Amino acid sequence: MNDMDELRAWLIALRMPGLGPAGLRERLDAAQGDIGRALTGLRAHAATLGEPARVWLDQPDEARLAADMAWLAEPSHRLLRCTEADFPPQLENIPLPPAALFVVGDASLLLYPQVAIVGARNASASGLAHARAFACALAQAGFAITSGMADGIDGAAHRAALDAGAMTLAVVGTGPDRVYPRKHHALAQRIGAQGALVSEFPPGTAARADHFPRRNRIISGLALGTLVVEAGLQSGSLITARLAGEQGREVFALPGSIHNPLARGCHRLIRDGVRLVESPSEIIETLAPAARMLGGELAARLSAKTDSHVSQSMAANGNSVTSTVRPSWREDPEYRRLWAAIGHEPATLDELALRTGNSAAALSGMLLMLELEVRVESLPGNRYQRLPD
Repeated sequence: MNDMDELRAWLIALRMPGLGPAGLRERLDAAQGDIGRALTGLRAHAATLGEPARVWLDQPDEARLAADMAWLAEPSHRLLRCTEADFPPQLENIPLPPAALFVVGDASLLLYPQVAIVGARNASASGLAHARAFACALAQAGFAITSGMADGIDGAAHRAALDAGAMTLAVVGTGPDRVYPRKHHALAQRIGAQGALVSEFPPGTAARADHFPRRNRIISGLALGTLVVEAGLQSGSLITARLAGEQGREVFALPGSIHNPLARGCHRLIRDGVRLVESPSEIIETLAPAARMLGGELAARLSAKTDSHVSQSMAANGNSVTSTVRPSWREDPEYRRLWAAIGHEPATLDELALRTGNSAAALSGMLLMLELEVRVESLPGNRYQRLPD
């Protein structure tokens, strides 16, 4: 089966009525990851799958499949499948993981340590300011900012990351070619160009109420932790927080005024045992160990992805490497100053702050990224040392 035939087989399976991610993964497991064999198995049992599924397998909508293939042929468009090496490992450990994701932008960003920032659509001015401040600080600390591109807190978090020149991912409840809400068309373009738009739903899928809880499990599943900034008692953000807890991820909530109805959801979360946070450094310190645990696998996957980008660029440009590869940390003057400050003997975070003039929160994020690059090792007593080349 060539690449085009394999993509077509995946699209047939993903669009099959009544199958869903669990059913497709079950068939893939039985077929040892071979989508062609999985589709053959589905056809062999078509009589037990229901009339819509049988009709689809016998006569799939060729116009729709052709439109899907045309969408995937566009630059920076990809179907990221669970059988591929760079499918995000975070999602393999959640209930009902997706079988595939449609991605616009840089799919390798799904492998980075992420923090989800979610909250009310009709957020207050102070809530929006908190979302921007936390997103900016967490992005500067090396985390990708993940959200759902909704009005309010979601949009503020995405924009803050983009304005900081940092990584952001939007997991949407429509097809990857649709923008919801429509007024976020420019934001969606910025995210696709600088980050990644992610959807479980095929192109052309319109917004539906039941899509957004499904979308939320992917937001929380990709992230090491979820921050709820503002939420009413009926907010969908509480669903994301609940899913994050069920997935074994950290959940954080900002407290607010007792007179603000948009603080009541956060206060309920805090009463239920969610971590109350007042500054980004608390999140950074809490998630750093989890990021380090994930770091070895992520670093290996990111390295392989970078090598792939280099080889593809060389092949396409006569051995001239293009800017698809992110610059090395060694090219960043802040990181070079930190590297020099670490020296050849272990140094504490406070010592590094004095030597560089940077805050402890900013240094924590930079040190985290150096750990993920396997350049620095953390030691007991909040000390750090270089690792040999």
